[in-house]
Amino acid sequence: MRFHVPSFLIGYVAGAASAVAWDRIRPLAVEVAAAGYRAFDAAAARVVIVREDIEDLLAEARARVRGPAPHAVH
Repeated sequence: MRFHVPSFLIGYVAGAASAVAWDRIRPLAVEVAAAGYRAFDAAAARVVIVREDIEDLLAEARARVRGPAPHAVH
């Protein structure tokens, strides 16, 4: 395989440019990741709320079908 100078120079410049640009790109990458975590946390919280609502609905339906609970003796 022959050494191809233009390909080497393109690769070298691309690597150097990405190393220099990383300091400017990193804060943006951190913000994007943080936004992803916030969205995931919000979705997870919503799932918990919906799950509780469904459990309440099913408990109410079960209680309605089974009738009133027996009174406890004090």
